[in-house]
Amino acid sequence: MEQKKADPPADPPAVRPPPLDRSESSLPPHLRPSVTEVPVTPDITRAAYDPFGSTGGDGSSEGYFDQYHKDIDHALAASPGLVPTDLKGDFDAQVLAGAEGSKEFLRKLKIAVMGSRRESISEIRKTSPDLSLSGNIISATFNIPHSLKYRKGADWELQPRRGQSALFDAFSYLSSDDSPWGHTVVAWTGEIEAPIESISPPSTPPATTVHLSSLNVLSKPIPIDGQSAPPTPPLVDGLWIPREDMLRLEHQLSHDKKIKTVPVWLADDTEGHIDGIRLKDQARWRRYAEHELYTLFHYKQHEPTDGRSERMQWADYYRMNQKFASKILEIYKPGDIVIVHDYNLMLLPSMLRQRAPHMYISFFLHSPFPSSEFLRCLPRRKEVLEGVLGSNLVGFQSFSYSRHFASACTRVLGFPSDTEGVDAYGSRVHIGFFPIGIDAIKVANLAWTDSVNEKYDALKKMYEGKKIIVGRDRLDSVRGVAQKLMAFERFLEQFPDWRDKVVLIQVTSPTNIEEKEDPENKIASRVNELVMKINGMYGSLSFSPVQHYPQYISQDEYFALLRAGDIGLITSVRDGMNTTSLEYVICQRETAGPLILSEFSGTASSLTDAIRINPWDLSGVAREIHNALTMSEEKRQDMEKLLLSHVISKNVQFWIAGFLRRLVSLLGKHPRPNTPLLDRSAMLRKYREAQKRLFMFDYDGTLTPIVNDPNAAIPSERVIKSLRALAADHRNSVWIISGRDQDFLNKHLGHIAELGFSAEHGSFMRHPGTTTWENLADKFDMGWMDEVYAVMESYTKKAPGAHTERKRCAVTWHYRNADPELGASLARECHKELEAGIARKWDVEVMTGKANLEVRPTFINKGEIVKRLVTTYNAEMKTLETPDIVDKKIGFALCMGDDSTDEDMFRALNGLSAPADGTAEIDADNCFSVTVGASTKVTLARWHLLEPEDVIECVALLAGVGGGGGGASGGALSMGEVNLAALSTVEDHIPGSAVSEE
Repeated sequence: MEQKKADPPADPPAVRPPPLDRSESSLPPHLRPSVTEVPVTPDITRAAYDPFGSTGGDGSSEGYFDQYHKDIDHALAASPGLVPTDLKGDFDAQVLAGAEGSKEFLRKLKIAVMGSRRESISEIRKTSPDLSLSGNIISATFNIPHSLKYRKGADWELQPRRGQSALFDAFSYLSSDDSPWGHTVVAWTGEIEAPIESISPPSTPPATTVHLSSLNVLSKPIPIDGQSAPPTPPLVDGLWIPREDMLRLEHQLSHDKKIKTVPVWLADDTEGHIDGIRLKDQARWRRYAEHELYTLFHYKQHEPTDGRSERMQWADYYRMNQKFASKILEIYKPGDIVIVHDYNLMLLPSMLRQRAPHMYISFFLHSPFPSSEFLRCLPRRKEVLEGVLGSNLVGFQSFSYSRHFASACTRVLGFPSDTEGVDAYGSRVHIGFFPIGIDAIKVANLAWTDSVNEKYDALKKMYEGKKIIVGRDRLDSVRGVAQKLMAFERFLEQFPDWRDKVVLIQVTSPTNIEEKEDPENKIASRVNELVMKINGMYGSLSFSPVQHYPQYISQDEYFALLRAGDIGLITSVRDGMNTTSLEYVICQRETAGPLILSEFSGTASSLTDAIRINPWDLSGVAREIHNALTMSEEKRQDMEKLLLSHVISKNVQFWIAGFLRRLVSLLGKHPRPNTPLLDRSAMLRKYREAQKRLFMFDYDGTLTPIVNDPNAAIPSERVIKSLRALAADHRNSVWIISGRDQDFLNKHLGHIAELGFSAEHGSFMRHPGTTTWENLADKFDMGWMDEVYAVMESYTKKAPGAHTERKRCAVTWHYRNADPELGASLARECHKELEAGIARKWDVEVMTGKANLEVRPTFINKGEIVKRLVTTYNAEMKTLETPDIVDKKIGFALCMGDDSTDEDMFRALNGLSAPADGTAEIDADNCFSVTVGASTKVTLARWHLLEPEDVIECVALLAGVGGGGGGASGGALSMGEVNLAALSTVEDHIPGSAVSEE
């Protein structure tokens, strides 16, 4: 027999929170108790707005939305976030929690949403058996689904985290029995408040308020100069959390019935110990993403600075992503699928690919992605794009965002792309758009509870006879609150008949984004000015056309407001996916209030039946408000029917299931992973551990860019200084292995006596410390050279701009200065002729390079030089009688090249590093083979770099050369930002950060 749920207990009266500790000032606004735990504006009660009302007997004030009804819940819940409502189990039991008239709607809703048969994991495996899927998903997101309150020596208090409700609902679905997958979330703990040791009774005022932060943005102290804000001193020693409390939280999160979570603890190594962790300046881990990425992705650009704070923030961002990668690899098993979410973790896919090349990785960006022209303003644009391209599939909210991403990869990185993907590092990175939805069943459940019904009735009674326009936005510059108010003012101006008949109820919650120069104050001031202007011009003593509530509201109040609205008005100027619009559609199933939606919202491309507006066109928005208010009942119902059908069918379950289905399908068709970007931090760590190191560099296209005139490819001053610094260490053996002849290498690099050289692809060698060249082909018959030269000259006559170069052991035909299409066509013809004739008569091979064709003896190639160097240096190591060196072989090898001739080096290194039983000439983990350049290249190298500048940066990192190439005198702060981030990852703190400006 089914047992009905008991009626919920009456909502407790709101109680003003006690004074809080000053330590909260280091938290962003959306986590400050002084903001989140105040149910209404401080010290303003119902009596200030309702002359006939009074406060409750305990002194607590009632909600703004119910001045005539008591017992209103002012508990501060997400709007809406995770809720304690259990949506599993028998569906009829859920229905009883809502209004009686909603049973049939909820019944049909469940059939529509969950009526189809669930696909089992075994069926998914059958579609792509070669993938060996484990059935587990690891979701990486920046914040855990809970806000934490630390209580020393006791269980942690876990509260639902505001925002990202759709994403957390997707996690709940993946973790539920309705999903065939196993699921684990990996996320940062978020800022953790220091525990309050002593609490004053609610009715007892504190002796002083010096240690308290402001309860409202507009009530902060005004500085003397009127511009800069007064300093807020953080906790001197930070928050210390013992090891046992860390383990207690990890146990609570891992055993959470709704979402299994593995927390990531973020701190410097100096702040983390075996017996606990010290948390200082916790907001530092979000600053780069929010100051640089969030603003740029929403088409906002801050004023240029000296760059020192950005350097530190980038280093923190890089380290944070590395810590996420390490935590994921602790729980990862082959066959798991990893989904990385949003702009805070844009480097994570590449970092995971570096450490687990065959991992199945997808990335989903929940925010907009800007056009390539705007992305160019980001100094670290290349690194951000390369980070995302470590994925197999990249998802966006709308087609325009995916198109912008593909265009940016082509224009910034030079990678070929189309609307379906990007060719990156020898593989295909697929892109697509997957508009996110909401949990329609949950929203329908929560919007028709008895508590919501009471608040809905109160709202309708309060504004009886008036049309209600509802707006709910975060208070940041991209939500368009100011544009909404200006458009409403224009509406009242152009349509005077609606004055005193329409009210705009605007709720603005504090933003969860730290923006530079604290523009929240400017936005809040501008919004308040507009509210006062409109109410002063079109209001009266008895009525104000704009009801503005700058606060969090309870979940029940939120849904009551959406149900009571006659129009939903969203005017965001740039947005990802605005779930408020989707929830509004669900809440309007009975009354069919029109939805007016900004065309700049990510939802606009999905809700095509809504009224779309340009928020910058104030008169246009005013006209659409009038049209919505005068719309016929039939038209409103038709619009609601279409919108409701979309929201129900394209829900959050549909979104995440579709995203996974697409990923599995692509992995089955394109199983080859791309060559990962070189992990500089791993390279630096291995370099520091090694006693003997071997470096082998190609020249053209590796140390210098490819140029039209080969004689113009001279090394830069930074290349020379970096190579000299690297070769000066007696533990390093540095070789240039090039196709260039001896004269060129002697002229430009021969003055560095510590360098070794191999010229003409291995035909000649010059050892470090000597000036004589050894001819490795002196006993080989070179009679073939005249024949090859004659053939190549015949093609030179056909291609103006081409020429033939005769070296001592090779002949090369260059066509870089010829017409590209003609040169490539003639090169193919020449290659066939040489292969069919001379290559059969002589022991030579025909090699295709970058805009050249070369013939050389088969036994002479760069791979043979690599084998010779490795075996020679290993033999020398074995003769050393040094007890401090246990493993007497090369401990670090770095080999870099850009074209097909360098593949011989990579092939040789791969052979020398096998088998993996310790008997190899070089351990595979200590061997770094790196190809440079072309994104479409399929290579034998284990790593990839984009351009010669990256090669020099890596050499400078190992040699300790600063950004200017003048040595290490400038310390860590003279390094490039990417190198500083890699060094900070290895040392687990930012060197020299104490003298940097934050």
